[in-house]
Amino acid sequence: MVWLLPPVAARADGSQATPGDVLYQPSVGQEGKDVIWVPTPDALMQAMLDIANIQDGDILYDLGSGDGKIVIGAAQRYGIKAVGIEYNPDLVALAKRHAARAAVNDKVTFIRGDIFKEDFSEATVLTLYLLPQLNVKLKPTILAMRPGTRVVSNSFDMGTWPADATIELEGGRGYFWVVPASVQGRWQLGAHGAKPAAELDIQQSFQLLGGRLLLNGESLSILSGRMRGEAISFTYGTRSANGDEPRGTFKGTVRAGILAGTLSDQGVDVQLSGGRIGQALRSRP
Repeated sequence: MVWLLPPVAARADGSQATPGDVLYQPSVGQEGKDVIWVPTPDALMQAMLDIANIQDGDILYDLGSGDGKIVIGAAQRYGIKAVGIEYNPDLVALAKRHAARAAVNDKVTFIRGDIFKEDFSEATVLTLYLLPQLNVKLKPTILAMRPGTRVVSNSFDMGTWPADATIELEGGRGYFWVVPASVQGRWQLGAHGAKPAAELDIQQSFQLLGGRLLLNGESLSILSGRMRGEAISFTYGTRSANGDEPRGTFKGTVRAGILAGTLSDQGVDVQLSGGRIGQALRSRP
């Protein structure tokens, strides 16, 4: 795949100048509304898009899109719809000219706006290169997005929200998250048509899970659990002074208020589904 990235002008000494054109040449480090402008290196940009596992039908939003490099790169490489939100009107105009030269005008949109005021809730992939305090400020909005939304940040993390994966390159770093579904609380699970055989009391910290499983009257600990979008998985068993003793696993999904999946208890698999306590149980789709 050939990437037709925004042009980079060469100085007289052969070194590379900032991406721009004859109408506007941005300067690395120039001040913006909340951040200074620094372009993302090509290798890190490619790694950020790769880790997001972009598929047909995805919609990418780049917050603080600058000269449009990531938006244009995503549209070229994957043929998806991509949108950039940028406060600096000169950078927005430059990004639009880059998009025209790259022949992706039909796939990309650049919005001159404030990332804290614009709506990017339709995104399935979100990229950003902001300061740490801005990431933290955006965190509640991002966590409220559709479970499964992939988020990639250049250089800076999300504070107390641990990354699902990190990118380590010479001269660059990135952080990757998948927005988790909310499963905090108590759930009743049972086989189809039968009364509940299990009760879950889930404690959730972002994508990490703990809590208790009441299985046929026996109370067990959730030893380790994790959300990845709508997918839930955990190991359960007992805890003692001598360490954890795993007994079984659960793998499933949480969708439309229904938690459903396979409980593997001491080699026996059981299909269970149910809802939060206080909600009527519904049949598994």
